[in-house]
Amino acid sequence: MRVVGRPVLEQYRAHHADAARPLSAWLKTAENASWTNLIEVRKSYPHADFVKPFTVFNIKGNKYRLITKINYKQQLISVETCMTHAEYDKGNWK
Repeated sequence: MRVVGRPVLEQYRAHHADAARPLSAWLKTAENASWTNLIEVRKSYPHADFVKPFTVFNIKGNKYRLITKINYKQQLISVETCMTHAEYDKGNWK
């Protein structure tokens, strides 16, 4: 998969040091994947969810949420934002 939106990840890692390693691991996994649907995503990330139109990944044991848009046909992942679980629960990201 091709990942766009790396600056979002870089900025978040700079402000949340404990998220740096898990986000880097997610990026490596995503770039090496060729997912064609959510079922395949869940083979790597069992707790990934589709919240139309986003795919949401739990990062660092669900401490953080990574919000993405995935175009399976184009093999493209757009990183939209990353936030704490508490921020995610407020729902302002939708």
